[in-house]
Amino acid sequence: MIAAALVYMIYAGVTQSAVYFVTPSELGSAPVAGKAYRLGGMVERGSLRWEPSTLSLTFALSDGKASVAVRHKGAPPDLFGEGRGAVVEGSWTPEGYFRATHIMAKHSEEYKAPHDTNQASIKELMRTLSGGSR
Repeated sequence: MIAAALVYMIYAGVTQSAVYFVTPSELGSAPVAGKAYRLGGMVERGSLRWEPSTLSLTFALSDGKASVAVRHKGAPPDLFGEGRGAVVEGSWTPEGYFRATHIMAKHSEEYKAPHDTNQASIKELMRTLSGGSR
């Protein structure tokens, strides 16, 4: 009984925290207007338009096979940009574009150190961490 409850709690936690989405090509040629979708893909280079005075953001989201025009009212997330992955939540409009109510910028799982790192500072940090003397 306890084991079954534990398995259910783990399953529920994983399924609730996972971000599922459809790609532009999976959305198909006739998405249902007004239906809520979570759409994922890459922001196409050259498609991003940001108007700070009106907080209007437009871009195209692509999976390499199909592309969807997206409009959003609000500031983009910090990691959001052309050539980067994004997941948007919202709905398809009768006018033929995706109206995003929320944008999640995807980021690389690989850490890259800054390019302008001062090697002397790193050596000094390592020396102090290892208990070395001046």
